[in-house]
Amino acid sequence: MVYTICIGSNEHRRENMALARRRLAEMFAGIRFAREEDTLPLACRRPGMFSNQVARFVSDSRPAEVAARLKAIEREAGRKLADKQRDIVRLDIDLLMCDTEVYKPEDLHRAYIVRGLEELK
Repeated sequence: MVYTICIGSNEHRRENMALARRRLAEMFAGIRFAREEDTLPLACRRPGMFSNQVARFVSDSRPAEVAARLKAIEREAGRKLADKQRDIVRLDIDLLMCDTEVYKPEDLHRAYIVRGLEELK
């Protein structure tokens, strides 16, 4: 199965994005990353910039197992439920697609995701 994910952070961005890339590369051999982009916050009152990146990999794992692995990486970066109220996103890794099944259709229209998908073609 081909998985497409999006990684984002607005807190210790460089460190947390690097952690995500390392862990993802350890878990999913052959993962390909689009360019990391700095973006303005979309639905966040916190004024700081975000770092975002799209990635794609192949895995025989089921979507639920992949999603669980992504959440484990978020927790390793220190993501806590209480941070959400303060618009702190230490690390967010979303499963966008698995093969042709789209999990986050609204995200596929965001400019940085469109650019990332084009880069990974």
